[in-house]
Amino acid sequence: MPRPTTAQLCTGTLITVATTVALLAVSGSTGVFEITVLVAFAIALGTLATALLMSAAAHRRPSPRSGGHAAHQSQPEYAQQT
Repeated sequence: MPRPTTAQLCTGTLITVATTVALLAVSGSTGVFEITVLVAFAIALGTLATALLMSAAAHRRPSPRSGGHAAHQSQPEYAQQT
């Protein structure tokens, strides 16, 4: 699996922080155990979001090893004469 880009890491971090703040504000938890569970859930959600962003980006990019037609094109499809 490729390493996440800076944008993907920032998105995962933002989701983690926003989820943590929202869950703590809505739940009104004051106990250490409850806060730990909410923070762990937010971290898991941020990690999941980053992993999904990585897999979505991997599906959009053509693989240079695939040998597909798109990798060998020197001109866009609309510019080629048939």
